[in-house]
Amino acid sequence: MRKALRWLLALVVLIGTVSTAGAATAAEPKAVDIKDRLLSIPGMSLIEEKPYTGYRFFVLNYTQPVDHRRPYKGTFQQRITVLHKDVSRPTVFYTGGYSVSTNPSRREPTQIVDGNQVSMEYRYFTPSRPEPADWSKLDIWQAASDQHRIFKALEPIYSENWISTGGSKGGMTATYYERFYPRDMDGVVAYVAPNDVVNREDSAYDRFFARVGTEECRDRLNGVQREALVRRAPLKEKYEAYAAGNGYTFDTIGSLDRAYEAVVLDYVWGFWQYSTVKDCADIPADAKNATDDEIWNSVDSISGFSFYTDQGLAPYTPYYYQAGTQLGAPTIHFPHIEKKYIRYGYQPPRNFVPRDIDMRFQPWAMRDVDNWVKRNARHMLFVYGENDPWGAEPFRLGHGARDSYVMTAPGMNHGANVAGLVPEEKALATARILDWAGVASEKVQVNPSAAEPLATFDAKLDKREVQREPALRP
Repeated sequence: MRKALRWLLALVVLIGTVSTAGAATAAEPKAVDIKDRLLSIPGMSLIEEKPYTGYRFFVLNYTQPVDHRRPYKGTFQQRITVLHKDVSRPTVFYTGGYSVSTNPSRREPTQIVDGNQVSMEYRYFTPSRPEPADWSKLDIWQAASDQHRIFKALEPIYSENWISTGGSKGGMTATYYERFYPRDMDGVVAYVAPNDVVNREDSAYDRFFARVGTEECRDRLNGVQREALVRRAPLKEKYEAYAAGNGYTFDTIGSLDRAYEAVVLDYVWGFWQYSTVKDCADIPADAKNATDDEIWNSVDSISGFSFYTDQGLAPYTPYYYQAGTQLGAPTIHFPHIEKKYIRYGYQPPRNFVPRDIDMRFQPWAMRDVDNWVKRNARHMLFVYGENDPWGAEPFRLGHGARDSYVMTAPGMNHGANVAGLVPEEKALATARILDWAGVASEKVQVNPSAAEPLATFDAKLDKREVQREPALRP
């Protein structure tokens, strides 16, 4: 639809140009600076501009309604960033689903299409949170409407093709945006996006952990995890001293004991989310004979004993709220650990959100998105990592999908990307992204295997690292 409208507009401009050929024309007005164009958008304000060679980088606030269904009910300031290259280039719309970085960076699709990049901070992650916060307005439709409104505001400036993207919760966000506003984007690249359709059915995760990596690596991880629970008493003393020394409290989760077990039970998941088989060499091989410090350090380096404190949980309250109301959350079992050592098991998101915030789960939300993707996906690419636990419940395409793909990068974790795919799929994915962005050359259109990113790799701008979010959180 958007491509057709651009073609029609171009035709009208061409006719107008021909009809006035030879006529005396006034001198063209001086081009308006991109910063002035951005700040001319109603509701847009500048926080700061940071220099970066070859780009202009802006950190901005955009006024959004708290409730897009009732915009008169109040507003809040949503933080966005714009990595500006040229209005003649395509634009990538990125969100990680959490807070936004205020330093220049370029996501993989932005490098592939050599374009501009707009990045959005997800609503209710500080500082993009209404005060007071009406948590009932934190849902996937409201967030998609945030994106839609930003797109409509910026489209007159960035009028070439748009691609939405994001990794993990950001990949989920890009998918939900496409579900609710399918006419906005020309393509979607969703990385490592979980798809928890039936929240109470999580056996796919148990099957994943029974076969991921190598048996030796699994045995090492399972051994350390079990030993950390066997030694709960002495390691809890260490935890108490650690918490006291750092001023940590445990009001939200309920107790230090609950927090301790939550950290330990995240250990194996966290390893596979962020590490690879080669990192197994760093895991104690003989957990039963390891020292307390060796067990503690291994668990702390992967799960992080600070995370389930009040101070560690607070920045992620919006995520846990959504996990407990719409997104769902996985539950797995631990056949290598005797039941007597597990007191709480995987705790639900409700345990990680302050009790004064009301939560009610909506089981239809993810079913709706899943059904829509299967029946209506157009120009959508889902990329997963073979050894990433979150890929155990992926998005799948149905008979109604067109020009859409699900690809898996061998051996990769939660940082899986197009560059990590096997050569044939890497070329195909790159070619499709270029085509959706409207910048595929004739050579690539004829021969997708010739597709390569249009921008040269920048070690600083394109730094490939997995966002170290808490284990068991996408």
